Amino acid sequence: MTSPASDTAAAPATRAVAADIEHAMSRALELAARGPATGPNPQVGCVILSPAGHTLAEGWHRGVGTPHAEVDALAKLDADQARGATAVVTLEPCNHTGHTGPCSEALIEAGITRVFYALSDPNPVAHGGAQRLRNAGVEVVGEVLADAVSSFMHDWLAAMSLGRPYITLKWASSLDGRTAAADGSSQWITGESARAHAHRQRAKADAILVGTGTVLTDNPALTARAPDGTLLPHQPIPVVVGERPVPPDARLFTHPQRPVITASRDLSAILAGLFARGVRHAFVEGGPTLTTAFVAAGLVDEYLIYLAPTLLGGPHSAIGDIGVGTIGEQRRLIVSSVERLGDDTVLVARPATQADESTEEGVR
Repeated sequence: MTSPASDTAAAPATRAVAADIEHAMSRALELAARGPATGPNPQVGCVILSPAGHTLAEGWHRGVGTPHAEVDALAKLDADQARGATAVVTLEPCNHTGHTGPCSEALIEAGITRVFYALSDPNPVAHGGAQRLRNAGVEVVGEVLADAVSSFMHDWLAAMSLGRPYITLKWASSLDGRTAAADGSSQWITGESARAHAHRQRAKADAILVGTGTVLTDNPALTARAPDGTLLPHQPIPVVVGERPVPPDARLFTHPQRPVITASRDLSAILAGLFARGVRHAFVEGGPTLTTAFVAAGLVDEYLIYLAPTLLGGPHSAIGDIGVGTIGEQRRLIVSSVERLGDDTVLVARPATQADESTEEGVR
């Protein structure tokens, strides 16, 4: 039987181990952010600790075809250094052979004896690594700093859950919700700071979708650019949706990525096709016909709205009829952030769920 004195003595050591693991997970999350935020694979980081809790190696995933975070970290160790060590990784080690072998097997072969991860892998092709590790006698613990990692990976996780790209819908408008003046001119409603911010957000997406009306009216390049006009390192694939033909001299054909032109009206089918191509985050940027279709179909996961302190009036609203016949049918949103950009304001919101609305009712 253990004495109270020995219980007291053991408690600080247990807390110290937990603190070491959480610290390592925080570091793994920082490492994950170094990887590309776009593409089919998630951003993952890994820290390998010695039995005494000291950092032996760090790794992160650098994109399709490169070593996964665990393998990247293991490669920095000598043959026997990982034996008896602990791996702390932001996502459950994979159990899949694709461009690279399964990370779970690499950890087993390296002699890792404990694995802590934040989130289970939702990918049906890659999941199962935790059980494979347990079957090999490795101690496995999940849900470490799960909320922080889930927030960081929210768009990729949503895409994997939905089987389609995570959709960010963006528009820039006057305070009265107009995206252009009566004659259709819209350059520029917002100022330079807001436009630079919008281009940085474009660069975080795998694809950018517009309707043929926008192509014919504005002839956009659909590139992600710095304020001086130079291209940002990552460029989203331009996707044009609509039945009208796109002129062969349209600026989007000079885009670094080959454009995707589709005459389909089936948004779900279009998104499924993009998902199959590895698109996990798509940016919908108009015009109002395409914007309205996405909102009406309930396919928007995030709203990115730039508001300029001006009034335009007229017919050019950001969105049209989305099927709201009475006030009880309104599409409620949850605002997650509001930021000033020069004279303009950028607002980020997401559709309210039934759980959100129930919580709101309970607070009243």
